[in-house]
Amino acid sequence: MRRNKGPGSSLQGFFTCRRHDPTQALLLCSVPMHKTRLWVRLVAVCLLALACAVPSVAKTPGEVGVGATLREAKMHGLNGPDRLLSQYRGKPLLINVWASWCGPCRAEMGSLERLAWQDQGKRFTMIGISTDDSEAAAKRYLQSANATLNHYMDRALELENMLGAERLPLTILVDANGRVLGKYYGAREWDDAESAVWLNSRLRSAK
Repeated sequence: MRRNKGPGSSLQGFFTCRRHDPTQALLLCSVPMHKTRLWVRLVAVCLLALACAVPSVAKTPGEVGVGATLREAKMHGLNGPDRLLSQYRGKPLLINVWASWCGPCRAEMGSLERLAWQDQGKRFTMIGISTDDSEAAAKRYLQSANATLNHYMDRALELENMLGAERLPLTILVDANGRVLGKYYGAREWDDAESAVWLNSRLRSAK
């Protein structure tokens, strides 16, 4: 396991990505707000209108919600061996769902690596789940990012649907028994103080 310090990056102003939509990722996910203020305001108005018209965001088929226990799943290793999800029981687990074409996913990856080397990160295991259609693309990205965490490939939308990954990135905190403690959609600096509060409050609720 190699230490990956990676440059810090401000994630404020990034959108989330819709899964399996690289075109949308190029248009929305990688555009900082401060460079497109007028355009973003127009998009915000449209999104507000949609929010008023649609009472809730549709869940993915078979999604396991907060408070419920994740089902068994076989995970195909991208930078290590295949494993069953249940093999991570016994210690809290932080799961990051990403795609190589998703700008916000790439932006937060370095902070997850840094978190793994902090005392805070040693309280739980951390893994990544790629939603890429191409295994080769996912592996190329991990190699370019000098990833040290264990990453896996989703198969037939099994993990995406169970975890509720209708937008990316998605990060899920799970307790030692596989119960979902919290979900966070969107990129953030996972090694900063605000993220520590988010993680600690949910870990305390598991006791």
